[in-house]
Amino acid sequence: MTIVAGVDFGTLSVRVTLVDGVKGPIGTASASYPLHRRREDPDFATQSHADQMAALAAATRDALRSTGVDGESVAAIALDTTGSSVIPVGEGLEPLDEYYLWCDHRAFAEAEEITACAHRLGFEGIKWCGGVYSSEWGFSKLLHWLRHNPEKRGLFVTALEHCDMVAATLCGISSVSEVKRSVCAMGHKWMWNPKWDGLPPEEFLVAVDPLFAGVRAKIGGEFLTSNHLAGHLSAKWAEALGLRAGIPVPVGAFDAHWDAIGCNIREGDAVNVVGTSTCIIAMAHQAQLVPGVCGVVPGSVHPDYTGIEAGLSATGDIFEAVARRAGSSVSALSEGLDAYKAGQTGLLRLSWDNGDRTVLVNPELGGVTLGWNLVHTAQDELFAAIEGTAFHTRIILERMAEYGVRIDRVINAGGIPQKSDVLNQVYANVLNKPVLVPAGIPTSLGSGIFALLAAGAYKTIEEAQEAVCLPLRTVEPDPRAAAVYEQLYRHYRDVYFALGKRDAEPVALGNVLPELRRIAAEVRRAD
Repeated sequence: MTIVAGVDFGTLSVRVTLVDGVKGPIGTASASYPLHRRREDPDFATQSHADQMAALAAATRDALRSTGVDGESVAAIALDTTGSSVIPVGEGLEPLDEYYLWCDHRAFAEAEEITACAHRLGFEGIKWCGGVYSSEWGFSKLLHWLRHNPEKRGLFVTALEHCDMVAATLCGISSVSEVKRSVCAMGHKWMWNPKWDGLPPEEFLVAVDPLFAGVRAKIGGEFLTSNHLAGHLSAKWAEALGLRAGIPVPVGAFDAHWDAIGCNIREGDAVNVVGTSTCIIAMAHQAQLVPGVCGVVPGSVHPDYTGIEAGLSATGDIFEAVARRAGSSVSALSEGLDAYKAGQTGLLRLSWDNGDRTVLVNPELGGVTLGWNLVHTAQDELFAAIEGTAFHTRIILERMAEYGVRIDRVINAGGIPQKSDVLNQVYANVLNKPVLVPAGIPTSLGSGIFALLAAGAYKTIEEAQEAVCLPLRTVEPDPRAAAVYEQLYRHYRDVYFALGKRDAEPVALGNVLPELRRIAAEVRRAD
């Protein structure tokens, strides 16, 4: 019997799951940490590395205590994290600042400059990340930090992705040369690809801004897929976590990518990891470039496949914001939503409250709700927001399919689908295809699978998945609701592309509001 620890660092908390190589998940625990935001700057979002590591220690010890597992018997620990969450570090890999969290969008101007320079110079890397570089990604965040922290530039040794920083910390690594960097993280967010000798060339980076001079050489270490080791657990952190020193720690990855592994992803699946935001993950043996996605990266998700990532910049965050403005909670507002019919609210809501991650890659956007009248409620808006995130997901899946990504099944993973039957049904109806939902919480199970590989319990990811993944239940689309959503989706698509870019082609939108009223009236009459 092999027991391992799988760790998932989310936006607000870390979850540690103990996984038995035969029985599967046997217990889990979580601990939270603060997200630092500023009301005067909605683009600001940072977190403390020390807070996160303290939470990891608390959650690990809690998982051991609640299951009665002896920490000495845990054979490996693996971790996934948010991304691109970037931390600048100095000597000894000590933090010079907090993480620029994935949802920190202060670097929108830097992202535009990187995009423009890449197209002007013909740098191929921009095509592999969808044609537009994002403020959510590594180089834009690092450039923003360099520009706004001149007093710390002389101390700067390197920048690390969240997953690589945590792995290095756990393994007691203190020099850049010993760091093992995640191909998943660096490929999707830093334009890393062996095709052009890894990172973007020095001349390109300096053309973006001279502050990048010498930075490429500082982003050192070895770039590896997650079937390799980052190192072994140090005595210091073994004591803090209550585990045995020397156990293997594989190279980490992004949370959504390993959530997909924990959902038993196969080629032909699209996994919607629906939480604070949504990450949409697919993989293929062969994949072409897809405009507007968050990267097409060999070796991400599964080391033997090419990973494709897309997503929404806010999902659960939107639901929480709707409830907060109403002085309520999502759970309270959700009571009775199961009685809502497709299109009955007459509202059409675009999920741009935190910008657009895919396919427009535009952080300048804001939330849009069309069709308000004087009697609409916060509950109506919440239902429209669920519909809107489903419509946005359909936009993305259609873009991926248009460029040859095979999508046979849709799996709804992440924390929200486990708690919202309404969301799963709306997604099935909007996509007009069955949606599969894990029968339990798959978060951190993907980490457990990579820990089992590191411990030698299984030789392949597929063997481990077969042993420990949760069964999937099926949510079938309702034909009547799907027909209504087919009408609404045409209007959503028109508005999405008409309002989503400064230089969008003119589109006649005068029929949208009357059509929302007509559809809502027809739905009410049908009842």
